[in-house]
Amino acid sequence: MNKIPENRLIIVSNRLPIVLTRGKKDQWQLKRGTGGLVTALAPVLRDRGGIWIGWPGTAAKHDVEMDKLLASATKDSGYTLKPVMLTAEDRSKYYRGFSNEVLWPLFHDLQSYCNFRPDYLFAYQRVNKKFAQVIAQNSRTDDFIWVHDYHLMGVAKALRDLGSNSRSGFFLHTPFPSLDIFLKLPWRFHILRALLEYDLIGFQTLRDRRNFVQCVRTLVKDTNIFGRGQVLTLRFGNRKLRVGAFPISIDFNEFAKLAKEKEVANRAWYIHEDLPHQKIILGVDRLDYTKGIPEKLKAFRNALSRFPNLQEKVVLIQVLVPSRRGIPKYRDLKTEIERLVGEINGQFTRSGWVPIHYIFRSLERKELLAYYRTAEIALLTPLKDGMNLVAKEYCASNLEENGVLILSEFAGATAQLQKSALLVNPHDIEGMAEAIYQAFRMPQEERRSRMKKLRQSIRKYNIFWWVNCFLQAAIAKRLDNFPVLADYVPIDEITDKIERV
Repeated sequence: MNKIPENRLIIVSNRLPIVLTRGKKDQWQLKRGTGGLVTALAPVLRDRGGIWIGWPGTAAKHDVEMDKLLASATKDSGYTLKPVMLTAEDRSKYYRGFSNEVLWPLFHDLQSYCNFRPDYLFAYQRVNKKFAQVIAQNSRTDDFIWVHDYHLMGVAKALRDLGSNSRSGFFLHTPFPSLDIFLKLPWRFHILRALLEYDLIGFQTLRDRRNFVQCVRTLVKDTNIFGRGQVLTLRFGNRKLRVGAFPISIDFNEFAKLAKEKEVANRAWYIHEDLPHQKIILGVDRLDYTKGIPEKLKAFRNALSRFPNLQEKVVLIQVLVPSRRGIPKYRDLKTEIERLVGEINGQFTRSGWVPIHYIFRSLERKELLAYYRTAEIALLTPLKDGMNLVAKEYCASNLEENGVLILSEFAGATAQLQKSALLVNPHDIEGMAEAIYQAFRMPQEERRSRMKKLRQSIRKYNIFWWVNCFLQAAIAKRLDNFPVLADYVPIDEITDKIERV
């Protein structure tokens, strides 16, 4: 066993990078976590160790069996998974309630979707305290605690209430709303005061940081904000903290390497064989009302109507990843999407050509990469998005550099990719249809020039650049300052270990 390093990186998120469920014969089953956070942070702990704290996806009690299960799964990896166990009430009021019926729609400028129930706030504070207690039990003063996303904005305050003096940073993966939107939140002072207990607060874009700074200046007395560039300094009472913009990214080299594998290449070839003489337009979105999926489908229908030469020449493959099935608005959204898919296919289908191929499931990594490699056009149209890592994954996997990225101007990734992507307003149906037609007709030389620049930018500003920027601002350290562990077992291999427990 490796000696425990003197200072460690402790990642804290709502979910662990794995999900535990009870399968047949009441045995534990494990699945790799999905979503942008796992994609971004798994490579960091993969190489450096540390602790990841989060909910394991089960309502079981935290018992000896759970500890043994996670310990056995990671005993040779040099890092540890620590569970925070949530009750059914926690899931209902903290996760589905305050996190996803208050903060999520508000932070995406959809305040009409909010449900401001007072008991949601109490549950949110209670669960943030649960996370703080697990952190306090498993951390030391010289560890750096890095808390992620809107579910856990109150963790630093709860830690300080417990007497912890460890340095902590917070990164918000969603957008942060402008002042006029944030004012709709009845507990705006609670949220801002809680965030100011962190030593560093990170946002995806300068726009998000600017919105936060404006809210603090307007609503919190005795604050002074100064500095220039990526990171500002904020004085609040006797505390000093930093506020910065750190656009998240992906492990470019890993995606490019996996996309080159023979299995991925073979799968990509089979996809094109099934769709001969057709350019593939690819949409990959989580089921969410912020992703602009109905608007995308309406734009595709508009394009087929206005530009008839697209018919039988293009196909839209729309991958919809299931999410938050217990929330009524998400069920209604799925119904609307499937109605639109049915209407468009019913209107335009010809013998040997179906305009939309609809996939409602999570794709295994190599299957997803095959679609990335195959698609000539990626169509990503969120109404608002913190970053949108799918855009970066698509470009990293586009080895032939012949793809076109159509991207909503309201995605966080637009700040980095705007010069070489085709930008669209997802509320402008005809404008999106014209962008689809432009991408379809784009000369090969222009396609290669644009994609080459996109890939160069993503390669340079990758996930490790993001981590280094955040750590430098937080504790004047780089990722290299955390020990490299020799006996590492990748997160994907944990599945095999747990099945043998």
